[in-house]
Amino acid sequence: MEELRIAQKVDAMIEYAYVALRHFPKSERHVLSQEIRATLWRILRLAIVSAKRRDPRQSLAALDADIDLLRRQIRLAQTLRFLPFKQYEVLARHLDEVGRMAGAWIKRAKG
Repeated sequence: MEELRIAQKVDAMIEYAYVALRHFPKSERHVLSQEIRATLWRILRLAIVSAKRRDPRQSLAALDADIDLLRRQIRLAQTLRFLPFKQYEVLARHLDEVGRMAGAWIKRAKG
């Protein structure tokens, strides 16, 4: 059940991120914006794959790494002023929630 909730949260984060990324400067739409989109889809894919596996520890480690990567990417976008602070704040909240859910899932898988 937790696996389904994390995928739903990632879906909501992707929906919000796509709206926020539309406002990137034209020169960055195919660079940092595209990298952020790719990371978002990788996170969703890893959440789904982890839910399907009998032993999800390896894919959960990759999920955790991609969450950290996305956190750094959106922080960079905000630092470079491609992403307004309010949108950064909302994305960071979404990402924090997904990160906490993934962390709980990792602890449960280890124990």
